[in-house]
Amino acid sequence: MLDKKGRSIDYLRVSLTDRCNLRCVYCMPEKGIEKKSHEEIMRFDEVESIINACAVLGIKKVRFTGGEPLIIKGIDKLIKHTASIPGIKDISLTTNGMLLDDMAKGLRNAGLKRVNISIDTLREDKFKKITRLGDIKKVFKAIEKCLSLDMVPIKLNAVLMKGINDDEIGEFLRLTMDNPIQVRFIELMPIGEGLKYFESCGMKVEEVLKIHPELIPIKDDSKVASVYKLPDAKGSVGLISPISCKFCSECNRIRLTSTGTMKPCLHSQEEINLKPYLNDEKKLIEVIHDAVYNKPEEHHLETECKSDTDRMMFQIGG
Repeated sequence: MLDKKGRSIDYLRVSLTDRCNLRCVYCMPEKGIEKKSHEEIMRFDEVESIINACAVLGIKKVRFTGGEPLIIKGIDKLIKHTASIPGIKDISLTTNGMLLDDMAKGLRNAGLKRVNISIDTLREDKFKKITRLGDIKKVFKAIEKCLSLDMVPIKLNAVLMKGINDDEIGEFLRLTMDNPIQVRFIELMPIGEGLKYFESCGMKVEEVLKIHPELIPIKDDSKVASVYKLPDAKGSVGLISPISCKFCSECNRIRLTSTGTMKPCLHSQEEINLKPYLNDEKKLIEVIHDAVYNKPEEHHLETECKSDTDRMMFQIGG
């Protein structure tokens, strides 16, 4: 499936909920969010219809996100159905890891290939401060469980924040020495709650290379990350720079929100409501095709320092 700029779009990110069991300071309001009605949130059968239509058009990879997707009951059944769809080759999930230890084996058996775990610090006290509600011990147990199940490489997503976790870069890098883990440093984006921290805490991921020049560039299939490794390390390090060195020309993804709208670009206001077409597969495929074909060429975070989308990040999906 090609857009009008000739980019091959084969990756769908599906947000199953905007709710989360944590309240990370740069993402969620401290008091949480107003709970949406049952009718507003996509049911599994509706999500499955959209994934089916996307697969017909050439989507090969699906990632389930939130909010926190593991708070949704029956997600293993959704993963199992997705794995049975012709054309879908890879299913992954982004999670904060709080519930993953108990669920990992069932998700693996259902067809989940890989996980991205969001963890912005390795220190227990700081983790509690950043997440407001989190227990880092549960995340560490989840990482160990996924390693034991060979759900690798495990990707650990750390939003890089000056004055908050930039003093832990070396500690994160050491995690990659003995295990097939990819630590991914991501630039803080000026979206939602992140706007409050962007000016004071935002920093470029290239700072990692200045602090650790021993990192060696390696080839990788990632469309979004520049990938490096420490000498003799089993794992790797990904640097994701949506602001300082955006990857729009290589973007291969579209997003489905939990309320049934398709976002061809994370930072665009443009959204296409797919709910009216769920009972007409032919029309649904046509609408998705048009949305992909007209995917915006690029965002302008690097000049405007603010996302154009009206949604918070937890409403779109990580």
